[in-house]
This record gives sequence, structure tokens and C-alpha cells, in this order.
Amino acid sequence: MSAPSVEARRLLVSQVVASVDPRLQQALQGALSSPGPCPRPAGAQTVVIAGHRAAGKTRLLPLVSKLLGRPGLDLDAELERRHGRPLRSWVAESPTTFRAAERETLGLLPAGSVVAVGGGFLSHHPEALAGHFTLVVPVTFDTYRERLMADTTRPRLRADVSLEEELHSLFHEREALHARVPTIALADFLRGCLVQEPA
Repeated sequence: MSAPSVEARRLLVSQVVASVDPRLQQALQGALSSPGPCPRPAGAQTVVIAGHRAAGKTRLLPLVSKLLGRPGLDLDAELERRHGRPLRSWVAESPTTFRAAERETLGLLPAGSVVAVGGGFLSHHPEALAGHFTLVVPVTFDTYRERLMADTTRPRLRADVSLEEELHSLFHEREALHARVPTIALADFLRGCLVQEPA
């Protein structure tokens, strides 16, 4: 894949903004026109798209992949393909082996790829992200809750409590864990994409 033109990057950035949590779109758009960091991944550095479940990582994967002119992979889809096992039942029946497999599989993917990881990756495997360009997709608790309450296809992670309790506790626990991992804010990354590269 080749890097997009300046005009194409602007269009892709606007599509990314339109794809994130609607509650955050206005603030994200404002941040892009403000001065700030403009980080860009190094040539062979893998770009990891991380964040909470239902944040929109899979939706952003093809857009970020096009912005960078790099191949994109969904780690959950890759896990199902390699192991021939549906994630919904795997996570429910054997979360330990699933977590080990997702960590191992990230390490086997081609360097320099753009990879969307599952919602638990950032909190379960922070050390596996060392050296990667880890991009966090933001989501508010209200949007996270609405999306997961409506999505019956996702596995329950704490079946011993109500779904409402599970969502509340997991979101806030993972927020605290995410804050400890060196990551790149989506606004900073997109600002970097809008800066014209030298000829």
C-alpha cells in the first residue's frame, strides 16, 4: 500500500472523527485544530489500535491502515482463523488460554502492520506493547454501556454479576490500567497525519 496524498489524508481523518464515539467527536475535531504533539510511527514499528470493547477499533482499522499506507489486521479475526475456535465460546470457556494466544499471535504478525486488538489486550498485556505505536480509541462510559447493552453477540466476562455491574466495574478497572501504559492519543495521531510530510 502507498501513503495517501494530503487531500486523501484529510478525508480519511474526517472519516475517523466521524467514526468515533459521537459524544467525543466535537472535542476531537477541536483538538485537531489546536497545537500539540504530532507523533508518527517509525518505518517498521507495528501500530496497535487499542481501547475498550465497543470503542470502534474494528471500524477504525481500515481507515488508519489507509492513512499510513500499511496492511491492517484484526487480531480477534486472526485468532479465530489460526485456531479455528469462535472467540465467544473460547473467552467464556478458557479465558487463560485465550489471553495467552492473543499475546502470542500479536508477536507473530508482520512488523509494521496496523493491528486492532481486543478490548482486554491493553489491560492484560501492557508489556507486549513495548516498542509498538499503541493508539488508543477513546470512548465515554455512556456510549460503551449503550453499545454493549445492545450487543448480545459479545461474550460475558463476569457472568456472576449483572451485565450492568460487569460493564461498570470493567470499564473503570480498565481505565485505571490503561492509564499506566504508554500510548498515543487519537487526536495527536490524527494531527500528525494532517501535517504535510516534507518532499
